[in-house]
Amino acid sequence: MKKFLTKYKAYNYILKALGMLLVITLISHVFKDSLDIINITLIHIIPVIVVAIHGNIKATLVMTFLSVIFLNFLYIPPLYSFSVHNELYVWSFFIFGIVGWIITIQAKNLNTQTKQNELKESLLHIISHDLRTPLSSIHGSINLILSNDNLDEKNKHNLYEDINYASLRMKRLITNILDSTRLSSGNIDLKLEWCDFEDIVGVALDEFSQVQNDEKLEIKIDELSLFWGDNTLLTQLIVNLLDNAFKYSKNQTKIYFEILNLNNFIKIKIFNETEYLDKKKIKNIFDKFYRFEDTNDISGSGIGLAICKSIVKLHNGEIKAIPQDNGILIEIELPILKKAKIL
Repeated sequence: MKKFLTKYKAYNYILKALGMLLVITLISHVFKDSLDIINITLIHIIPVIVVAIHGNIKATLVMTFLSVIFLNFLYIPPLYSFSVHNELYVWSFFIFGIVGWIITIQAKNLNTQTKQNELKESLLHIISHDLRTPLSSIHGSINLILSNDNLDEKNKHNLYEDINYASLRMKRLITNILDSTRLSSGNIDLKLEWCDFEDIVGVALDEFSQVQNDEKLEIKIDELSLFWGDNTLLTQLIVNLLDNAFKYSKNQTKIYFEILNLNNFIKIKIFNETEYLDKKKIKNIFDKFYRFEDTNDISGSGIGLAICKSIVKLHNGEIKAIPQDNGILIEIELPILKKAKIL
């Protein structure tokens, strides 16, 4: 039912245009003696324009065909037939199609331009807001170190940790922006090789502070054989999953991360309790730039999980988010398409 309502909302303009065509035809037929054929022709192009501005070329062609059929049958001599004795009327039918086609193309270009502008605005927000936060942290910590010669080693170490953590955040953000651009273009070739998930997880953990890893994370990894995949992208997958869990998990709660060996596929599971949980909208968390409401105080671009989805799809896998126990469980299944031969 929900899918039907969604499709209806997406295409209800076609039904409106059909209703408009019927009303126009009825009015024209009632007043055909006082209306000139040119005026009747002009108002019959209105439903074509209504559909064309939505950029749907197939719907535009169908509406053009219906308008021409109604016009030809009811108003073009000889009436109540599909014969046309004057070639000028034939040209008017072609004009219908040309006008609809031009408007459709322009509408498509406008929609593409609008999406590009939205993308630019989102990227500008990331650069101006999300990069500013770690930069400010780095700048502030360095100023404290340079301006205070009496800092003891413990305080210096803590400030160095802050600088390191902020630089890692910047690195992850920039990597995500670049990966998002590459993955969105569709022109990406997987660099397939034998990958060790234990090594991948180890490299991913280096992207976070030791405090986060020790205090928050519970890891369980089954005994796995080598996996045939893109090592760099799979590492980014784990990094983004952990980054999302760290940012949105409740204080004083654990994050549970598992990689399970299920013979024909590998299952990756990560669970964190969170205050930001909207069960109705959880399916949208893999959409680019999507973020839950009331999360403006948490740094992030909304592209991390979208990148995860793209990486999983490139490896012929599936990813889903499940609300569970006041938190979010993200499950990934990666099929094992090739098994390593053990000598």
